[in-house]
Amino acid sequence: MADLDPRTFLTSIFDAAVAAADPEKVVRNFLPEKPKGRTVVVGAGKGAAQLARAFERAWDGPIEGVVVTRYGYAVPCERIRVLEAAHPVPDEAGLAAARALLDQVSGLTKDDLVVALVCGGGSALLPSPPEGLTLADEIAVNEALLASGAPISAMNAVRKHVSTIKGGRLAAAAAPARVVSLVVSDIPGDNPALVASGPTAPDGATREDAKKIVATYGMKLPPAVMAHLDSPAADAPSPADPRFASNEVHIIASAAVSLEAAVVAARKMDIEAVILSDAIEGEAREVGSVHAAIAREVATRNRPFSKPVLILSGGETTVTLRAKGKGGRNSEFLLSFGIGIDGIAGIHALAADTDGIDGSEDNAGAFADAGSVARMRAAGVDAKAMLAGNDAWTAFNAVGDLFIPGPTGTNVNDLRAILVR
Repeated sequence: MADLDPRTFLTSIFDAAVAAADPEKVVRNFLPEKPKGRTVVVGAGKGAAQLARAFERAWDGPIEGVVVTRYGYAVPCERIRVLEAAHPVPDEAGLAAARALLDQVSGLTKDDLVVALVCGGGSALLPSPPEGLTLADEIAVNEALLASGAPISAMNAVRKHVSTIKGGRLAAAAAPARVVSLVVSDIPGDNPALVASGPTAPDGATREDAKKIVATYGMKLPPAVMAHLDSPAADAPSPADPRFASNEVHIIASAAVSLEAAVVAARKMDIEAVILSDAIEGEAREVGSVHAAIAREVATRNRPFSKPVLILSGGETTVTLRAKGKGGRNSEFLLSFGIGIDGIAGIHALAADTDGIDGSEDNAGAFADAGSVARMRAAGVDAKAMLAGNDAWTAFNAVGDLFIPGPTGTNVNDLRAILVR
């Protein structure tokens, strides 16, 4: 234990969690029955290209298709086209990609099979505004949602009602072909209808629900969007729609599986590990404060867990924007956590997005320990002021504590790993 380097250890835990969601390992377990007709692959998300490549390698019959991923996340595929678009703010390339996916599934028959490869990030990568709305309107909706502090379930209830591809509409467009969705879940609770706003997995949220969410969180949406939400044209397909009767949806990787892999990895290094939850939601800074309180209790009183111990959690927190600083939910969580453990020796933490990117910068998250706030102070950075200004990236960058693994090719939401020695 004495010679254990905390950051090396925490990085190995992150690597183990990501490996458990590796498309090359998990896709093979969910290959559908071959159809009489064509096999068409469509997909969207930050790990969609890796999923497409894994499916190509596992499938021994003819296939065709198209997937869209974030700029810089593409990998070469032989038979499936890989498109790139903007994330988290949609762009024209995403608009073209959404049209390409809809075109790919048009004109199919009941003998054809559509394999949908869906993972986190697909909502922003598939802008497809209904008639009367524009890309600018969808961007405005997206920005209002990201700034609102609403949980992902609420955000997606709104998104699917201002789209022609989300909320099961892509699967409806593929009818009468059978659609089998292979989903890498980045959603607390693993509801597939919420991953990438469910292009092939409808749910029961109505436009009345969407309007209540807009009102509850005080979102300022363009008048044209509000008019659309008042119209029956916004209604999304029901899960009971007969077009979905023969379809299948499979969660092939999730936060729960990755956290269990992290536990195994820790125990192999003789560190006991516990999972608080794989579905933690809430304001990132508040969740950070709670995790800090737990870590302090373990460090100072050896309860509720005996040290040494690795405390793990997953899920997706939210950030309500109060200023225009740099950062994401993991770095904001960790800055709050760092403030909460300031000066408490023996605590080391990593919070990171398993897709390799936290927010709009190139880091997945950051490291923090008992000396983080003091190092920031020595570098001329006020940690509490940075937290107040949503500027966690700047705070951790000033002391060289950003975690930058690069794109991982998968996405099962956030990993929070806290080592108490």
